[in-house]
Parts: sequence; structure tokens; C-alpha cells
Amino acid sequence: CCPVEQLPTITAQSPSSVIAFPFDESFPMTCEAKGNPEPEFRWTKNGQEFDPFLEPRLMKEEDSGTFVIPNNGNLTEYQGTYRCYASNKLGTAISEEIEFIVPNVPKFPKEKFEPIIVEEGQPFILECNPPKGIPPLQIYWMTIGLQHIEQDERVSMGLNGDLYFSHAEEKDSRRDYCCFAAFPRIRTIVQKTAMSVIVKTTNAILERKPRLMTPPGVRSDVQLVKGEDLQLECIAEGFPTPQIEWKKIGLKLPEKAKLENHGKLLTIPRADEEDAGKYTCKAKNLLGEAAHHFTVTVEEPPEWEYEPESQLTMIGSEVLIKCSATGTPQPTITWRVNGIPLEGKSRTSFTLHNAKASDSAVYQCEASNRHGTLLANANIMIMNLPPMILTKEGEEYFAVEGKGVIMHCKVFSSPPSTITCKDDSSGSVEGPRFTVYENGSLEIYSVEKEDLGQYTCFTKNTEGTSAIDAMLYVKGKQFCLKVCLQWLIVLEMYLVEDGILQIINISHRDQGVYTCVARTPVDQDTASALLMVLDVPDAPENLVLSEHKGRSVKLKWIPGDEHNSSTTEFIIEYEESQWEPGNWKELLRVPGNHASATLKLHGHVDYRFRVSGVNAVGRGHPSKPTERYRTPPAAPDKNPENIKIEGHLPHEMDINWEPLLPIEHNGPGLEYKVSYRRQDVEEDWQEHMVKRHSFVVKDTPTFVPYEIKIQAKNHQGWGPEPKIVTGYSGEDFPSAAPDDVAVEVMNSSVVKVSWTRVHKDKLHGHLGGYRVNWWRLRSLADSKKSHGDKHTLTFPGDRSHAMVPGLMPFSEYSLIVMTFNGRGNGPGSHPVNFKTPEGVPEKNPVFRVTDVQKHSVSLAWAPPVEPNGILTGYLLDYQMINDTEEVGTLQTVDISNPDTTKWILRDLEAMSKYKVYLRSCTTVGCGPVVSEDFCTGEGKWKISESLNASKTFHIIQGLEPGTEPEYTMYTNNEVDYSIFDIHGGISTQGWFIGLMCAIALLTLIVLIACFVNRNKGGKYSVKEKEDLHPDVESQGMNDDTFCEYSDNDEKPLKGSQHSLSGEIKAGDSGDSLVDYGDEDAQFNEDGSFIGEYAGRKEKRVSAEIKGSVQTPA
Repeated sequence: CCPVEQLPTITAQSPSSVIAFPFDESFPMTCEAKGNPEPEFRWTKNGQEFDPFLEPRLMKEEDSGTFVIPNNGNLTEYQGTYRCYASNKLGTAISEEIEFIVPNVPKFPKEKFEPIIVEEGQPFILECNPPKGIPPLQIYWMTIGLQHIEQDERVSMGLNGDLYFSHAEEKDSRRDYCCFAAFPRIRTIVQKTAMSVIVKTTNAILERKPRLMTPPGVRSDVQLVKGEDLQLECIAEGFPTPQIEWKKIGLKLPEKAKLENHGKLLTIPRADEEDAGKYTCKAKNLLGEAAHHFTVTVEEPPEWEYEPESQLTMIGSEVLIKCSATGTPQPTITWRVNGIPLEGKSRTSFTLHNAKASDSAVYQCEASNRHGTLLANANIMIMNLPPMILTKEGEEYFAVEGKGVIMHCKVFSSPPSTITCKDDSSGSVEGPRFTVYENGSLEIYSVEKEDLGQYTCFTKNTEGTSAIDAMLYVKGKQFCLKVCLQWLIVLEMYLVEDGILQIINISHRDQGVYTCVARTPVDQDTASALLMVLDVPDAPENLVLSEHKGRSVKLKWIPGDEHNSSTTEFIIEYEESQWEPGNWKELLRVPGNHASATLKLHGHVDYRFRVSGVNAVGRGHPSKPTERYRTPPAAPDKNPENIKIEGHLPHEMDINWEPLLPIEHNGPGLEYKVSYRRQDVEEDWQEHMVKRHSFVVKDTPTFVPYEIKIQAKNHQGWGPEPKIVTGYSGEDFPSAAPDDVAVEVMNSSVVKVSWTRVHKDKLHGHLGGYRVNWWRLRSLADSKKSHGDKHTLTFPGDRSHAMVPGLMPFSEYSLIVMTFNGRGNGPGSHPVNFKTPEGVPEKNPVFRVTDVQKHSVSLAWAPPVEPNGILTGYLLDYQMINDTEEVGTLQTVDISNPDTTKWILRDLEAMSKYKVYLRSCTTVGCGPVVSEDFCTGEGKWKISESLNASKTFHIIQGLEPGTEPEYTMYTNNEVDYSIFDIHGGISTQGWFIGLMCAIALLTLIVLIACFVNRNKGGKYSVKEKEDLHPDVESQGMNDDTFCEYSDNDEKPLKGSQHSLSGEIKAGDSGDSLVDYGDEDAQFNEDGSFIGEYAGRKEKRVSAEIKGSVQTPA
């Protein structure tokens, strides 16, 4: 039989409000409907026609009214109130209104507040005035340091966010009262400009009776919707602090009522009609009281009292359609037919007299008051139709003897028909075992063998008759036993260890019922489990293209096996043979319950299509492709997008756009018409046809606004009317520099720079921001000026101050400020010189252990490259760090002479490991630490030449001043470890005086010869230089010392009894030669450092450790 025609019915729609939260990927506008013929969909936006298919950004679903707004780009253009219409030839159903809301980012206005000055004991209010945004709104009062403002009976926040002070106290004085507004649904917190309060103290605070700060007046009306929370608030001022009391006139406060905010807020959750009435709050102290009276009304949004019902009735009948709703205030009823309002129909019902077939329609009833709107669709079908039996002819039914069976006969007719059933053998189905239901179904109880045979369902009304036959088979009880036995035999039995069945590499053939049988000698029991194997859908089959309509075609398919997981959607892909043959691209997605889709196609393209299914497991394999389908050429459907207007030169304007994809050409001969004109100056458009996707407008004024539009065209015609965009011609360099440049020194490395903004007429372009350039003129410790490297910081946007970090302490700098736009930088301001204060010195670049003895060690170092001030001396610390867990006491030597670069540590323990730390100091403090490790030992023994046994003395040369050497003599291979005394000072021996004079004379002669040789262009031998300065690294310690010497031992110290002001770190390295340059560096025998070390990029420093050996006083 033919399918029954049906009016459209809305089956799914979006909620009444859709909020475009910034973190959501997309926003579906849902509209689904059913009907026969299939409904077509259209939308209105703000009462005007809206076609989602004309909006390229929107994602559409075929055979559905649903479209999706992606969260990319500007969404405000889609903000509005939408309504969906689903229509077929019988009528139109409409959805409820759907409001699409695009929330703005809430912001507090930029404000500058004068300090609030209040006398002690007087009340005052700090206003918050939070910005509007998507609720809920949460307000906090905090300090700049994010510490909450403490609230109590005297200080509290109202429902409006204001902070109320019943009376001021001296501790309320502060400069950083900040109101924070949090909008959790959009994950945003905004802060109001800090407010300052100054409380002026007084000798005596006058007591006064209460006065309500909020609400104003003595009476107020409160209206709320049923189910909302009732909140009544009273905040009072006075001294002493008033107490708040609440009452409900004539009744007790509800049990669910709660007092919050120190009794100032009465909350009744989920209010209903019983909570309406009159409430009073009283503020009391010793001097009197103040009161406020609330009249609370609880209202309701509309609720259906009688919802209109769909009806099927015959022509000429009386049709009554009723619709009523309750609510407070009483809802207004309005009627529509197929979405069109009926004028003057505001009553709760109306009647169609002598109804005609043309009265068939979808009737809408809308009930609304100020709290909401309800909409109901009622399908009214007026027709005369012979009976149509919807159940198939010749159905076969099987019944077991003694059991029951139901045979169906579903009928559709207008007017209603009478239904009778008969048995072809006996001719009657009467009796207690037979029941014929109103829907035509026949039920037979306790089936007997004689019930076997053919049955007929006969239906009749005034328009005609109809009948179908069905066959009933009756089987004996043995039939059931045989089937059950077969079913048991089909099951495969498993014998497994410990009752565990494991299936590896599961496949579809493993699906089925698994039965576990537990047996004993006298009994057995079974348990069964159904194993379902999930997989992606099989590829759809039998793809067919039909309903060819030029640039649209209908694609049908047969879905593949779902493998126990319902198909959620089908993906339709296409491949074209001209531009990207073999490359499949997604065209459309349709719901998983669809098996066809109408495809909207581009013109002049040779297509093929394929389909794949998606379920919860994943995406299945695609189907085999369809045959080729070629669309005829057509005019372009769209114009270029992403138009960019730039100006690389002052008198030009570059227009660029994203060209149409080849498949979007819709035919041969694609060109673009570029139209432009001066905004608000020219009326006529200047037009040019181009084939490329860029165009340059020459001889334009500098940086003036233009209106531009670009329209696509091919051999078939023009694309749609283009949208107008606004852009600016080329920019030029700014012509003015910022004025009033000033520098405020914040600390030794940071300054704050401020300036007066450049006027917009001097920018000649879009303001990019400001740049601050600065360079170091000199260190204040060095009188000689030398320009350092130039540094630049860029600050985008319109601003008048900036912080400049990373400066060197104790230095003189110069600074300029300039603005910039898209073309480049403007002129710099007049240079401003400033000086930074002293800081702590840098790390010493060189720190060496130069000579290690049994009880002493010699140290040498170089001063810091950047002292960052005037050096006042050095701080030298040392301690024993033997390989045990314990360490020795930290000893400190304060060296107050900044010119000292060498030191000897005495009274050390022999055969011990030490760590020594050095820091340079200024008046501000001491800088970072450098450290070295060393081991004391027996010293390095030197052996003299063989002596004549007849001699009684021997001269030893090259001794270190201030040291106490030990001496040992070998005689006849025996060793004498006696310590010899030095008889008299060497300097008092006559032979020594003569020797020194000879050496001095010889040195003078050599110097004169060198001077003469140099004037003649002689060269100094590199080999001689190396011989004069042997490498200190070659003078290692004896192999028999008990510990190893390490320049890079950076293990952290444990158990130290003293700290080094928290500045000594395990990572500090004493080998500073590696850190400060690649030049060769040596120590000579007296410990001085010869060579160069590299410091900062600004200069190279040649340093030599000078001065005599120092000893502790």
C-alpha cells in the first residue's frame, strides 16, 4: 500500500538559549522533523529570512534543518533570535525561538579615583559596579596582594557587590581596595581600579542610632519566579554596630530560611507560593532602631493546563482545538496556522465548523508571560480516506499448542472503520479464547491444534473496504523440545583449567553464547554469557546516484554490518578528475539512521563519491566509488574571502585576497572585479578586472580609509553581490617623536620611562606602539666614556610609560623613545641621560690556589670585571671538607683593601682537604661566590746537587718570603730528618751582597741592550717568554698525598657550622678562566696572573694581579 501522508512534526530542537562560550569548538542549531512527504526546512533570524546555505562559514547537515556555527572568527554577526520552520505540502511546523548569545568579554571601565576621606566613626561605601556578563557572577573584595578584605558585622559586601562600612575605624585606611568580578562560565576574572581610603582619627566618636544603608526607603516590592532563591538584604550603619532581626508578618519564618552575611541576608531557597507575603528587617543598637518592610510576590512562568492535541477527522465534521495555560501573571494565548499568526485569536479554544480538507494544517498555540513562553504544534488532518491496512499481506505466525499468539492488522482510515476477523475454516473467531482489539490485532489464548489455518482481517468505513490474510501454524509440545536440543548441540563446549576461558585474537566468528557447565556425580548446573564482538561498520554497498538536477544529485546506499555498535554517522567523500585526481575529500556528514543524502555540488566538475560509516569503535572502510557524475558550468557561488588591505609604500594600497579554489570556479574564465572608493569622499566606484588575486592602487593619499569589494565572474556570469570591507592606504613613517621623556630610577638595574604620546595626526598609520632604545655611556667607576651596545625594547599599543630592566648598576646611560607604525620607526626623542645606583659586584673572573704547603696556602685572584660600584674589599671564607660527612668550622677573613689580589692562609692542618670561597664587596653588599678546593700535604721536596763532605754550609736560593721550609740531609744513603737552623740571615752574608750587586749590574746591562735592540726593530722571542712564565698546571702536588686536587669538586657541603649569607652554591665554579675567554692565561712563580681575560661584550679588560703577598694581621 502507499505510505500515509503526514503533516510535519518537530522532533528535536536546540534549547531556548545557546550561549557561545569561548572555549567551545562549535554551536549546533538543531532542528529535526518528520513527516510525509519529507519536510523541507527554513530559518528566520530576528524575524527575517535566514538561509544557512548562503553562509560559507556555517556547517550544514543534509536532509535536516540543523546547522552548526563553528567557533572561529567573529561570532557577533550570528547573534540573534532564530526560529526553524519544517514544511511539506500539507503544512508547516515551527520550533520555539532559539536565542544565540555571544557574550562580550566583561571589563571594568578605566577609572581614576580620588582617595575617600572619612572621619573615624562615620559610614562609607566602596562601590563595585561590576560589568555585565554571563551569570553566575562572583564578586570578591581583595587587596593588590590578593588578600581578602576581612568582613564582619561592621564590614560586609552587599548583593550588588558594594562594600559597606557601618562605621569607619583607623585600620580601614589603605590604598588598595580592589573589587574582583569572576565569571566562571567563561573563565574570566576582571579587576577594578584600586581605591584608597583615608580614615581621619578623632578624639571622640559620637554614638548614633541605626540607619539602613540598603535598601533605601522604608518599603519595597520583591518579585521572583517560583523555584528561584528569595534573597532579602538589610545593611545598616550606626555606632555601636547595629544588629539585624528578621520577621514574617503574621507567620513564622519558613524552616528552610537561612540567615547569612552576619544576619544581614535572609535566604529562602526554591521559593514557592507559600513564601509570598510581607517580611520586615529591623536594625537595632542601644540608641534606637530602623526598619524596612518587603512585600514578596512569587510568580510563575507559563505551564500547560491543556495542550492542543493532534487530530485526524473527516470532512464536514466540527473540530475543536483547545489550548490553555496557567502562570502568574496569567499567560497570553496566541494562535498560528502553519507558522502564520491568526489575528484576533487570543481565546483558549476555537472551532473549525464544517471542516474542509483545505483546513488541514499545523496549528500552533503559544502561551507567554514575562517569565517565559510555551509553544505547542497540533497536526489537524481533515480527510476522507478508505481504510488502509498497514500490516503486510500473507504474514505467517507460529504458535505452540497451549500457548497464546497475537496476529496484527494495523489500520489507518478516516472516518474510523470497523474491523472484523474470521477463520476461513470455521468462519468465526468468537468465544472466550479470542479477542479483537481496537487497533485490529487478534489475540488467541491457549492455542489448539484446530486453530491452524488462514485468518482474514476485514475493515470497512463509508469510503470503502480493505482486507488481508494471515496464516497460523500450530506445533505440538515436542517441537519445542527438539529446537531446544538443537540449540544446545550447536553450543561448543570448552574444558579449561581453573574455570577460565581465554580467547586470543578475537574475531567476529567468536561471537555467541558461551555456557559453563559445572558437574558433580549427582548434579550439574550451568551459567551462560553472551559475547558480543564490537567493530567498525562494514563498508556501505550498492551506492546509487538518482534525482540528477544539474548541480545536485541524490546518493543512496545500503549500510554495512554495524557489528553490535550503532552507526552514528556516515561520511560522504568526493574525488574529482581535473585538479586533484585520486585525492578524496570530505563533502558531507549525515546521521547514522540515514541511508541517502542530497549532494549540493560545484559546477563544471567531474565527480565520484564514496561512503564510510562511523560508530563508537571508529570509522569503517569506505565503499566502492560510484560512477562519474559531471555537473554543468554555472556562475560562481561565492566571492573571495580574507581580503587584506595593506600599504607598503606611502602612496600605494595593496589589495590581496584568498582566491577561489579551483573547484569553486564553477566554470572556465574566472576573473575578479576589484572596486574601490574613498570612504565618505567619493560616491563612484573605480573598477578593474584582474585574473590574479592581488591588485595595487597607486597615487593614493597617505593612510586614508577606502571601501573595497571584490566580485568573482566566469563565462557563465557574476557571483553574488560582494560585501564591502574597509581598509587604509599605505602608511608613512611617523613624523614626530614623543615629548617629555623622563626616567625614574627604580633600583640599580630597572628604570621607569615615561613620555607624552604622539598625536594621531603625526602617526601616519596604525599605531604599532613605542620603542625604547638605550646604551651604556660608561661605568661610574671609570671616568672614561665609551658607547656600549644599543639595546631596544618594544612596547605594543598606545601607552605612555614602560619599565626597562637589565641595566648595569653604577653606570651612566643614555635613552631615547620613538613610536612606530606598520611602515617603521619615527624619529627618536631627545636623549635623556641617567645614572644607576651601586649594586653588588660580579663574580671574580679568576681565583686560583697558587702554592700549597703543609700548613699554608697561597691564593691569587683578579678583581671583578664589573664592580657595579666602588670596591670596598673582599670576603674570604674557608673550611675543612675532608671526605667524611662532617665539615669544619667556617673561618672568615675580611680583606678591607680593594687593591689586594693575593693572600696566604696559615695555620692549616696538614694532609687535609679545604674549600675556600671569595666574594667581592661594595657598600651595597657582597657579590656571588667563587670557590676552590685544595689539599695540604708534606710539601714538594727539592733535591740539591751533591755537596762536598768537607763543606759545613750550603746556600739555597728561590725561597718564598715568609715561609718556613723544612730541610733533610742524606749521608751515605741514610736520611737525617733533623730540621736545620739557618745560621744568620742570608741578606747579612758578604758573599750574598756581592752576588746581588753583580746580578743588578748584569740586569742593567741586559735592559740597556734590549732597549737598543727594540729601537732597531728587534723581536722578543716567544720561546723566551714561555720560559720566563712556566705553566702553573705543570707544578702539581706529589703523588703520595692522601687526597686528590680538584678544581671542579662541586659537591654540596653538609653540616657546616656557618653560612656564607646564603650565597654559596654547589654550582659555583672556581675555574673562572674557562668562563672568561679563550686567551692563554698563566701564573708565574710568585702567583701573579699574566694574560688577558674577556669580560662583557662592551669592553675587554687586561688584568694583572699586582701587589705584594699579604698576610692576616
